[in-house]
Amino acid sequence: MTEIGEDADSQYLSTWSRKLLRFGVEARGIRPVPVDERTDTQFSKIFFIWLSSNFNILSFSAGTLGPAVYGLSLRDSCLVILFFNLLCAALPAYLSTWGPRLGLRQMCQARYSFGYFGVILPCILNLVGMTGFCIINGILGGQTISAVSNGHVSWTVGIVVITIVSLLISFCGYKVLNWYERVCWIPVLIVYVVGLGVGGHHLSNPPPAEPATVVSILSFASTIAGFVITYAPLGSDFTIYMKSTVPSWKIFSWAYAGFLLPIVSVQCLGAAVANVAPLVPSWEAGYADGNVGGLLQAMLAPTGGFGKFLTVLLSLSVTANMAMTMYSFCLNVQVFVPFLVALPRYVFSLVATAIIIPLAIVGSHRFYSTLSNFLGIIGYWASAFGAIILLEHFLFRRGSFPAYDLRQWNTPRQLPLGVAALAAGIMSFGLVIPCMNQVWFVGPIAEKTGDIGFEVAFAVTGLLYIPFRWIELRVWGA
Repeated sequence: MTEIGEDADSQYLSTWSRKLLRFGVEARGIRPVPVDERTDTQFSKIFFIWLSSNFNILSFSAGTLGPAVYGLSLRDSCLVILFFNLLCAALPAYLSTWGPRLGLRQMCQARYSFGYFGVILPCILNLVGMTGFCIINGILGGQTISAVSNGHVSWTVGIVVITIVSLLISFCGYKVLNWYERVCWIPVLIVYVVGLGVGGHHLSNPPPAEPATVVSILSFASTIAGFVITYAPLGSDFTIYMKSTVPSWKIFSWAYAGFLLPIVSVQCLGAAVANVAPLVPSWEAGYADGNVGGLLQAMLAPTGGFGKFLTVLLSLSVTANMAMTMYSFCLNVQVFVPFLVALPRYVFSLVATAIIIPLAIVGSHRFYSTLSNFLGIIGYWASAFGAIILLEHFLFRRGSFPAYDLRQWNTPRQLPLGVAALAAGIMSFGLVIPCMNQVWFVGPIAEKTGDIGFEVAFAVTGLLYIPFRWIELRVWGA
């Protein structure tokens, strides 16, 4: 009877899965995409993925940190935003070009540096980072919905609504996700244009600028770097179906523009609004306790009921980021626990939702400290990760994609041992920690320089990885 019951359950799941596939739901997880299945020639898709993921209130709130947390003037905040995004967006944009060449998800590709088992550690860190971004987005969306309702809808209800919408999009997979990301930035642009139209005159009279310190500039820069550089471990997840013969410069250009246009513009807008908020009583009241949703609602208040409608649209803007993050979350779980590769990708969207909702509700009471601490910390490991991936590719594989034998992607003995990558990344934190400037800890070097942890992580990891990897190749042979 038990065997019959198990067979019936398996048959039911298989039938349900086939029905989902007919509706266009993507089941493929981390298995490589063969060359003959890399046929997508709509290369602009990656532009819209990154555009919509960052054209939201999370980018706006990251920009507000300059004046609100680090005491920077509008000019200094915008200069930091511009130059550090120009620098740091290059890494995830470049890794996006690897998808068409290899057909591998980003963390599967990382096995060629970290090894089959060694990649589990960066997978865990990446899962923590993605969960953190979803939590922050959920809080922002929830607090914005609550602000529209004048508090009649709680932050908790708003968080649940935002997360469920994101679940539905990520559940469907690549095709639906690309369609959604292609269009969802349009209403957000309208909202920001209307907001500037009714409140832009306040921005023309910023308060007198205070002299900036090196510590405040570099600490804010670390936060901005943490915002964009952490897309690197997701880079190729969204380009693996694209035609393998596409020139890399074309994918890079679309991806780089997809990062820079929304992030720089919206973060600078956030800095400008936060800079003058203390001079506008209604904005200051809405912005109480770091309520970014309340601030945006106050900006749009002169338009009456239409402004509330626009604010609801703005609250939904975070779903674009959450959906694509949940999509990559599913893939990372399969790399983290390899035997789960047999399960369809969309199953893990449900797991992500179950994790995100309760944590977002708990974290919603300390939003600004949560945001600044989180963005600063996750930039460190992502920077070390980037150094290892780039050195492995350019130095040890001579920049050659044929040097990645795709037959080995799931064979532990034929992949690197991973000790070199792990040792270089972990040991770099011996110098990164003194360079950290966080609310809960300020290192002795950071006291004088500001937070330079992500720069140090990249440099020191790179310097250590070269000799460690050379030794690993001699001993392990892969």
